[in-house]
Amino acid sequence: MDNIVVISFIYLVGIIILLVFNELNYRRLKIKGEITRKFAHFTATLATIPFPYIFPSHWYVFGLALLFFGALFITQYSKHLKSIHDIKRKSIGSYLLPLSIYFTFLISCELENKFLYILPMLILAICDPMAAILGINIKKHNGRIVMFGYKLEKTWLGTGAFFITSLVISMIALFFNQAIFNLTTLYISLVIAFVSTLAELFSWRGSDNLTIPLSVIAVLLIFL
Repeated sequence: MDNIVVISFIYLVGIIILLVFNELNYRRLKIKGEITRKFAHFTATLATIPFPYIFPSHWYVFGLALLFFGALFITQYSKHLKSIHDIKRKSIGSYLLPLSIYFTFLISCELENKFLYILPMLILAICDPMAAILGINIKKHNGRIVMFGYKLEKTWLGTGAFFITSLVISMIALFFNQAIFNLTTLYISLVIAFVSTLAELFSWRGSDNLTIPLSVIAVLLIFL
């Protein structure tokens, strides 16, 4: 019990250090808010991957998520932490991230399957920032996707990068989880990549922070 409380405190301090480091880079190096926001998304989400091996109960993660959510809410309305909030588009993604981490962890706990947390978080941590950064910074030959006469906010390069990275991560993770790589592994990886890419493609105002991991969980529950 004492060790878990200490680890929770260490995670809390680590998040604070990350946010301070991110804010300093934003102010001193004049890095765009979109970049510092995605850096925080990547590092914070990736740092939660060991959660299933650390916390025996979802309540610890709930406490951390609640504190993080509160910090984001306070800093946005107090005009602080611009490295997270300084973006031109309207987004609730920063608020959904701690909720997504908690709900994904809760599902994995209830179903007693750590993999249901690890793979969705890996895809959310790596693929989403990859797609966003490439989509925002590479303009040449990278137009927005048009479907049924409607121009989406996502770009071809960003969406393609999401699909490829999601496919690679899924194949590697499934291989280590099942200790075998065959056509079934490839097929499931392709389905995960396709479904999670659709979740990212049709997301609205940062809702992909929640829909991406939930879509991956749905595929895993169907095929595993």
